[in-house]
Amino acid sequence: MVYNKEFFKNFILRLIPMFEEHRDHLSKLDSDIGDGDHGVNMSIGFREVSKQLDKIYEETEDIASFYKKVGMIILGKVGGAAGPLYGSLFMKAGDDVKGKNELNFSELVGFIDNGVKAIEARGKAVVGDKTMVDALRPAVDKLKEAAESGKDDLESFEAFVEELKAGSDRTIPLIAKKGRAMRLGERAIGFRDPGSFSSYLIYEEMLKEMKNA
Repeated sequence: MVYNKEFFKNFILRLIPMFEEHRDHLSKLDSDIGDGDHGVNMSIGFREVSKQLDKIYEETEDIASFYKKVGMIILGKVGGAAGPLYGSLFMKAGDDVKGKNELNFSELVGFIDNGVKAIEARGKAVVGDKTMVDALRPAVDKLKEAAESGKDDLESFEAFVEELKAGSDRTIPLIAKKGRAMRLGERAIGFRDPGSFSSYLIYEEMLKEMKNA
């Protein structure tokens, strides 16, 4: 499969209603261990993306610049820690594919990995800290292994999304070492990190678009 600029636009279009649908659930997860506004903030950010999407799609020349513009909107409109983290994910993903309007699967994997590296750098979190990195890093590493072994794109991405969900599940018994949840100590045990779940939801939508392409 080839992943072109239109594929990424359609993927972003899927995120807009998804964050509306899951707004209250994500905010409930956040209210358990944080400020309680993760779902609301993400929905506000993607409403703004919706308003500007056609314009930035037309004005940008390649996938990297298009994705970067989306990230800049998220950075500016999404409150809390999610704005800088998800803004970084979108803004840095295309660093290795500037000038390209089509990506092969290996390039798509690198694209996703670059975004996750940006989150790790921005949040200074590692696996075990009870953050979105607990979902993203193991899943991306699994995706890279699948790509290098030459497995089918769709099969590899399905396994990636399954690992994202498993990584989010693994945050439940952890003590938080980053963010607002850190102040709770052992009281954070038993609650899911909301960013890990929104990470899973994001790439579940990319999988749906892959199946639709």
